[in-house]
Amino acid sequence: MATYKFGRITAKRNSTAAIVNVSDPMREAPPPPIEDVDPFLGSSKSEQLNTIRDHDDDSDVLIECRDVYKSFGEKKILNGISFKIRYGEAVGIIGPSGTGKSTILKIIAGLLAPDKGEVYIRGRKRSGLISDDEISGLRIGLVFQSAALFDSLTVRENVGFLLYEHSSMPEEQISELVKETLAAVGLKGVEERLPSELSGGMKKRVALARSIICDTTKDSLEPEVLLYDEPTAGLDPIASTVVEDLIRSVHIKGRDALGKPGNITSYVVVTHQHSTIKRAIDRLLFLHKGKVVWEGMTHEFTTSTNPIVQQFASGSLDGPIKY
Repeated sequence: MATYKFGRITAKRNSTAAIVNVSDPMREAPPPPIEDVDPFLGSSKSEQLNTIRDHDDDSDVLIECRDVYKSFGEKKILNGISFKIRYGEAVGIIGPSGTGKSTILKIIAGLLAPDKGEVYIRGRKRSGLISDDEISGLRIGLVFQSAALFDSLTVRENVGFLLYEHSSMPEEQISELVKETLAAVGLKGVEERLPSELSGGMKKRVALARSIICDTTKDSLEPEVLLYDEPTAGLDPIASTVVEDLIRSVHIKGRDALGKPGNITSYVVVTHQHSTIKRAIDRLLFLHKGKVVWEGMTHEFTTSTNPIVQQFASGSLDGPIKY
């Protein structure tokens, strides 16, 4: 067990904390050319590019991955993945296990650097990891599958962690903001509980509250993109529905548990759950063997003519995906 001493908090943890809040400055850059996507296993090019054709202007692109590669030793994970996340989008990344879905989230968040390829944040190419530069312009939050809360910190200390350590806000003000943020995700009166006293669904909501809390004393708040890695993994169907609706509610197109408009500009969800695809996602990217082999709107998922998508949607053992 490791012990950590922070400015206002001492914590003990058995595992690595998952608090990510990164950003990059906006810089003008010429819009990148849109490359053709090769057909894959019989899917038509018009089906793959139907979403791209709707956008001639890239001024609303917040994040772009362009021809990104990543390997761990001899194992190739990402094999030239390219896509864009636009302002206001709710995007899902789906596909078989081990095809690089979580890896691409960590690259976007700045926890991993690509071996080859480029990541652009609001038009500016990012080099290295998030600690390389003093950066501003877009906040990126990553909500891990396990919630990754500090075991020995209370819910209040977990949710307000970044503010306690990196803001000049008085502790009383942070505590009130923590209460308000927890209420926004449907949790009240749990501030002094420890993570061990929470259910799995409650832990995921606490992790979400931690990712959306921000310093309200700043003159202006930067837009935020949230990245969710399997947010409903291990939850029963009812708890999954709660989390899926919560993801929608904190988005700018939704309203939170207090009835206030959400403040998450865009979000990306890695998932295997069909309920999450239906309830929380508008546009899908399908990864297979480290590449985007299909993309489309959620309602097109079950009607796709792509054999690999058909197999995944139906759960059939017969098809291109082999285990």
